[in-house]
Amino acid sequence: MAVTITWTGHATFLVDTNAGVLLVDPFLDECPTSALKASEINCDAILLTHGHFDHTADVVAIAKRLKCPVFCAFEIAEWLSQQGVEGAVGMNLGGTINVPGGAAKMEMAHHSSSLPDGTYAGSAASWLLEVGGKRIFLAGDTCLFSDMERIGRVDSQGNRLDVAVLPIGDTFTMGPDDSLEAIRLLKPHSVVPCHYGTWPPIEQDVEKWAARVREEGIASPHVMAPGESVTLQ
Repeated sequence: MAVTITWTGHATFLVDTNAGVLLVDPFLDECPTSALKASEINCDAILLTHGHFDHTADVVAIAKRLKCPVFCAFEIAEWLSQQGVEGAVGMNLGGTINVPGGAAKMEMAHHSSSLPDGTYAGSAASWLLEVGGKRIFLAGDTCLFSDMERIGRVDSQGNRLDVAVLPIGDTFTMGPDDSLEAIRLLKPHSVVPCHYGTWPPIEQDVEKWAARVREEGIASPHVMAPGESVTLQ
C-alpha cells in the first residue's frame, strides 16, 4: 500500500496513509516557507513532537475546525484543553496509539519544549509510525542520540525503516554532520531533510548534504521543495 509524505515547509508534514491523513507539527500561516495555509489543511489526526511555536502555531485553529484528535505530550494536551481543543490526547515517551492506517509510537528526542506562552510542555518527542505497511521515523527537533540505533532496528518481520525524516539545520537541532551519523544508526532506506532554510540561522546547502548521503551510500535522500511529496510504494 502506498503512503505519501508531503512537506509543507520547515518541520510540518502531511502523511497520507490511505486510511487517513496525519498532520505533524503544524506551522503554516507564520512560516515564511510554507506552501499551505492552516485553512487549507484537511487531516484526520494531528501529531506534535513538542511545544515550540514553530511546531504548534496552528494546532489550535486546525484542531477546533476539524475536530480531530491531537496526540502529544500530556502537558501539551492539558494546555490545548485550556485553549478549547476538545480532542487533545496526552501521552508520554514510550506510549503507542492507534492512528488512521496503523499505529504511532512516541519515541524520545533530546530538545527543550515550552509552549508559545512559556508554559512547560513536558518532554520533546519523536514519532515512529507503522502505517500502511510502512515504517516511518519523524525525529522532530533533536540532537544526535545513540538510541537511534534501537529505533532503527528491523522489526519482527525483518523490515527496516522505510524513511527517516531528520532535521539538518544546526543551531537548534543536529546539523548535516550529525544527521549523517543519525542515518548510519537508523539505517533507513531513504531520508528526508527538514528544519532548514526557514530563517538565516538554519540555512543549509541541502544539495551538498544530499550528495554526501549518496556518496556514503547510507540511504536514498529525498530533497523536496515545500509542497512537494514523496510516495512510498
